[in-house]
Amino acid sequence: MNFSQKTVDIVNKAQEKLAKQFAETEEISTFNQLKVLNAFQQNSVGLRHLSQTNGYGYDDIGRDTLCKIFADVFKCESAIVSPLIVSGTHALTLALYGVLRPGDEMLAITGSPYDTLKEVITGEGNGSLKDFKVSYRQLDLKNGKIDLEKKIKECIKDNTKLIFIGRSRGYEWRDALSVEEIAQAVKEIRAVKSDVCIMVDNCYGEFMDYSEPTEVGVDIMAGSLIKNPGGGLAPSGGYVLGKKKYIDLVAGRLTSPSIGMEVGSYAYGYKDFYQGLFIAPHVVANAVKGSMLLGQVFSDLGFETMPLPGQKCRDIIRSIKFDTKEQLIDFCRAIQQASPIDSNVVPFPWDMPGYEDQVIMAAGTFVAGASIELSADAPIREPYIAYMQGGLTYEHVKIACMYCVEKLILDKN
Repeated sequence: MNFSQKTVDIVNKAQEKLAKQFAETEEISTFNQLKVLNAFQQNSVGLRHLSQTNGYGYDDIGRDTLCKIFADVFKCESAIVSPLIVSGTHALTLALYGVLRPGDEMLAITGSPYDTLKEVITGEGNGSLKDFKVSYRQLDLKNGKIDLEKKIKECIKDNTKLIFIGRSRGYEWRDALSVEEIAQAVKEIRAVKSDVCIMVDNCYGEFMDYSEPTEVGVDIMAGSLIKNPGGGLAPSGGYVLGKKKYIDLVAGRLTSPSIGMEVGSYAYGYKDFYQGLFIAPHVVANAVKGSMLLGQVFSDLGFETMPLPGQKCRDIIRSIKFDTKEQLIDFCRAIQQASPIDSNVVPFPWDMPGYEDQVIMAAGTFVAGASIELSADAPIREPYIAYMQGGLTYEHVKIACMYCVEKLILDKN
């Protein structure tokens, strides 16, 4: 591959420092693999569940059983899992419109939602929640953490219907939230208003730990199937899961209030969704180990990274802060060059729909834009932070790390 010996040594020395963290990550993966396997066995999954359907999709056992498996894996009452949900933003939007009604208030306690969700909440004249008379307030994070106790008590009002928690970081310089931190927030919220709906954006967070937010009192949770739970095989889709009373409302938004989840066919079959979920714990572990390696290497080279070296990863995203716009762009181009698909493509910043700044995206993936596969993206604004995520195999991320070292460090010397 023509990597210099210096590059190989830098990466291998960083890898040696991570043995203990890698072992813990593999333990979590084994635990979650057993959880998924048990759900498959308890629902007696057979080849018939993988088959395609068409038309209205009445009695589609593939669809219905996949929903039951997700509910079992995430320890909740009900789930919607559908290839017809086009993205994580779509899944979150379905959840918000399902639960909220005119006159209700949405309170975000993890600061501003990421760019594409802002228009859903506060857009003008585009069918946003604001257009439907749903009000919105937010509680900013305090030193990267939820501002608990006094601030939460002050913020929750009589008409606060839904409290929103963003588990991952969006384009922010902070660590993702742990399940333990979410559990503490739930406890504080319930002490103030026991019947409020607590919702978590779980994108990038599935199978990162021994438990999920729905196991610590969260009412409703949403995410994307081309991230963690799709295992790199799901070609599209998203999920919304949680308490049945809320999921029934969301089902009425996905289809219509009169039919909910009684319909919905898929002419291409469900095999990739089942198999993707089955291998997801292992794939997520590969992505986590790759994130740890990249963080250790770039920290050793003098760059700031988030999470810090030695710190437990709470999602699959690795943030790296660069000194210049050029370094940021070079990093993303190195990730693209190391990709199995479109390795010859050179990414440039562009005006991406839904984002306030130009964005550069590197994603040479088998499923277009799948961020469980190795990818990197960043808004072109100060501070110049790249967000790397995914990696179907640890080995691929290790090789990509060598590409980055060569391009950013050795080529400049």
